Amino acid sequence: MSKKLILPGHMAEEQKELARDSVVGDTPQEKDEKLASQLPTPKGFKVLIGLPKIEDTYESGIVKSDKVIRDDTVAAVIGFVIETGPEAYKDPVKFPSGPRCKKGDFILMRAYSGTRFKLHGVEFRLLDDDCIDAVVEDPRGYTRAA
Repeated sequence: MSKKLILPGHMAEEQKELARDSVVGDTPQEKDEKLASQLPTPKGFKVLIGLPKIEDTYESGIVKSDKVIRDDTVAAVIGFVIETGPEAYKDPVKFPSGPRCKKGDFILMRAYSGTRFKLHGVEFRLLDDDCIDAVVEDPRGYTRAA
């Protein structure tokens, strides 16, 4: 049984390009299915998050250094919910109104939070369910306050 990989457009395209070089398969669909199966399945109360692409230039048009891009990625406050663990949001005392987010939502999270990892050059996070602070309709324009 293969997982259906849901990512924001830029992440899906970047991940497909990177993975096609490193994942063996006969067709692009088989390669995508193998890549999707490599993503970890969140367990317990964890939530799997993908990070939006960090812009490589400032608004003025000046190119950001690799260090600035890395720092912006590490301190990201916006994420995309890929999957939730089976116990996420099940505690009625902690979450009396129900889940804070669902698969496919863009969320606001604390900077530097979660377990960071990369898969084929794309960064992901595993967060505790209570680390999701808000759901945002449009993630564009959000930046971490310095």
